[in-house]
Amino acid sequence: MKCGILILTLLLFLSACNDDRSSEPSPAIGLLDESLIICNEGNWQSDNGQLSYLDAMTGELTNKWFRSVNGFKLGDTPNDIIQINDTLIAISVNWSNIIQYINPDGTACGATENVPNNRRLCTDGQFLYVTSFAHICGSQTYEKGYVAKIDVASLRVVASCGVGWEPDGIALYDGRLYIANSGGYAFSESHDYETSISIVDAATMTKIGDIMTDCPNLSGPISRAGKFLCINSNGNGSVASPKTIILNCETDEFSLLDFPSNLNASDGELFYTIGSVVENSTGESRSHIHTINPSTMEVGNEICSPEVTSLIGSLEKPYDLYISPYTGSFYFTNARNFTSAGLLYGYSSMGEQLFEPQKLYINPAHILALPRR
Repeated sequence: MKCGILILTLLLFLSACNDDRSSEPSPAIGLLDESLIICNEGNWQSDNGQLSYLDAMTGELTNKWFRSVNGFKLGDTPNDIIQINDTLIAISVNWSNIIQYINPDGTACGATENVPNNRRLCTDGQFLYVTSFAHICGSQTYEKGYVAKIDVASLRVVASCGVGWEPDGIALYDGRLYIANSGGYAFSESHDYETSISIVDAATMTKIGDIMTDCPNLSGPISRAGKFLCINSNGNGSVASPKTIILNCETDEFSLLDFPSNLNASDGELFYTIGSVVENSTGESRSHIHTINPSTMEVGNEICSPEVTSLIGSLEKPYDLYISPYTGSFYFTNARNFTSAGLLYGYSSMGEQLFEPQKLYINPAHILALPRR
């Protein structure tokens, strides 16, 4: 019996190792206009989050990049990545309860460790703002969730503000923070899903108020196009269907679109969204792929080109959508079965393929472009 257990354990270990090193090599890539860092979430509570790095100068893709540069693991379930300035990048590592900082060359250069259950990030270059599902920030205790303000010079939390239950996406506009409250623990705790967007004054970290949307479970990334924000509502099953919220930050008025935008990105003028809905009658997932002009509220059904749109629609599990602020190129990932290497795709703004699909790691979810040096 012990022998059988040992053999099973060994087989599981070897299987995990095989996933970890992505046994099939990816096709070679030529010279690119920018480098990419990709956060692979790994599996929750497995402590196997990773960074992948696609080098613009060599075209080489390196998985386990953070570990190879620093000699230690990134942590459990990285949830977001953002460039603060030319020399500093922040990564929220949710289940490890740290915000890890790196230089653009991948070198670790500090961490903030007192924002537990951290989620999404935004920055003004001087401060980093982080949402948290937790209730404690230093000596301060909150009934619900909060957003923390971190001084980039010291990497210390200098202020915090209570918002709604389980706040997720966050964006900054004209000195105000907009926080999408999810209430994501409603399935296991004694509160309902949230329907509010909290507004916080970034300078004083005081809450200005809430925008009530009547759309439950506001979660995922928030993208911004000028004065407009794109926010996803997951809905709550058969009671309320998923929606996309387009918020005008000048007036705090919003429009609703009758489809989800679990993944959304912007080129500064338009929003590009990918969403999926599981049909209650069949249990099958249906994809929604759209382009939104927030100024006119015109909605299209194509991203980049018909060929790219068709490709996205064919993916098992689209897991991130990113538009480079430097080149306007579109990058997206496919998590596939959530347990083996995901794939990275890249296309120019004109729909030209930049490289063949590249094998990353488990659940590649967050992309950051760096200009070629």
